[in-house]
Amino acid sequence: MYEVRRQLTLFISPKSENIERIREAFNPIQFNLIAAHVTLCREDEIEDMEKVVSNINAIQLNVALQINFNAVTRFSEGKGVMIPASEDNKAFNDLRKSILNFGVAPRNHEPHITLMHPRNATCTDTIFEEIQKIKLPATLYFDTIFLIEQKLGGKWKILKEFLIVKN
Repeated sequence: MYEVRRQLTLFISPKSENIERIREAFNPIQFNLIAAHVTLCREDEIEDMEKVVSNINAIQLNVALQINFNAVTRFSEGKGVMIPASEDNKAFNDLRKSILNFGVAPRNHEPHITLMHPRNATCTDTIFEEIQKIKLPATLYFDTIFLIEQKLGGKWKILKEFLIVKN
């Protein structure tokens, strides 16, 4: 376990309030640690921060990154709940390749939004049925990458924002 963790994250717009309502109701610990998001790169992938920042600064997309999502699903022996992205994640994977351009292809990382983290919440059949009835966005758009940091399991803080869409 890292004392200090850093990740690159795509935060979800406040317009997706149903996502936050679910998280607040059924996973208040995680809700208080970090806002709803899609993790872009994990801490072990961005250890060469100077190169990562240089690569991010070189990114100039013409349109916001679009991620399409499927229906909610349970994971981690049914304890957790997430909204997995659809199978076509080319734009997301291309963005990861641009950031992690160190000469070795980055590992596969499936984008998703965690609604209930199994580390600090447990989904039941009743809770899952309730979540399935809530309207969730099928598509989200992202134009900013956030470098975030967590110290000793505390609340995540934003260190830096990178706008990746040309004006």
